[in-house]
Amino acid sequence: MATYMDVHHGFEGITADQLRQAHQADLAHEKGEGVHFERAWADPESGTVYCLSSAPSKEAVQRVHEKAGHPADEVHEVPITV
Repeated sequence: MATYMDVHHGFEGITADQLRQAHQADLAHEKGEGVHFERAWADPESGTVYCLSSAPSKEAVQRVHEKAGHPADEVHEVPITV
């Protein structure tokens, strides 16, 4: 399993509750794709949301987000962590 960070734009004004709901929607769809979403962060001012996951591929990450109703604008593999 690889680690991925994905980025969503256009969520200006997002609240903690809305972020939690979006994360829960991802969790509801992740098993079918072999993905596990670890955490999500948001900057309501810029409208940027970040999600950290482990997955077999970036395409699997995107499919989960699409099923949850919020496709990612970018999905990046993170091969090095400290």
